[in-house]
Amino acid sequence: MSGALTAWVEGVGLLGPGLPDWPSAAQVLAGAASYDPRPTVLPPLECLPPAERRRTGKVVRLALSVGLEATTRAGADASKLPAVFSSSGGDGENCHEICQVLAGADRQISPTRFHNSVHNAASGYWGIATGATAASNALCAYDASFSAGLLEALTQVDVDETAVLLITYDADYPEPMRSVRPIPDAFAVALLLTPSVQPASLAQLTVDLSAASAERLSDPRLEALRAQVPAARSLPLLRRIARRERGAAVLDYLESLRLNVEVSPCH
Repeated sequence: MSGALTAWVEGVGLLGPGLPDWPSAAQVLAGAASYDPRPTVLPPLECLPPAERRRTGKVVRLALSVGLEATTRAGADASKLPAVFSSSGGDGENCHEICQVLAGADRQISPTRFHNSVHNAASGYWGIATGATAASNALCAYDASFSAGLLEALTQVDVDETAVLLITYDADYPEPMRSVRPIPDAFAVALLLTPSVQPASLAQLTVDLSAASAERLSDPRLEALRAQVPAARSLPLLRRIARRERGAAVLDYLESLRLNVEVSPCH
């Protein structure tokens, strides 16, 4: 990547174990509240019609919840925003159910299971929920999925000079997949990124590649969350935003390259 990419964060949504929303998470990350890693509670999706609501699984509820929080906090019109969805593996529960059917005698898979199996299912439900018609991308980069999504969103902000919503999410797998992909709980973060500073902007981000080691968190429970859930690799960046702290957050990306994110608070 030649040259740095820059954008402003106008809204944040977050949901994870012991972190029910961005204000609560910001208090924890800023050191103003202790971290209590209770299991993630997914709110109901009142934004979807009843028929679609019944068809959604954990991953869709997770992604839409943080996307709506970020756009609502920014006062943005979600229907007009391009979006980038990034997840390390998609809907593990749905994949498990399909595998169970295929391993049995009756191999007829329900249409709902089938259409929820695609990696861009969350972006489809997002369009239904918000009426969004702008382009959306769905990425998967295993443990690098947050950083890959951030780079994609920042590139769109820079090239198209438009606001872009980034939604990154991961959920736990049932056994036996859990034994080889031990994600402990659901976690998601959404960032509304803009090409210029806005009245509600929280921070400016300037991102480039780096060979430095990824930043760790001093709280062992938060560090365990960061290390075990790919979407939670965002936590060092979110900590600087929450603390309104100027400086660099180095995030996991590739084996030999990380992302260096310079954070400059706006307030």
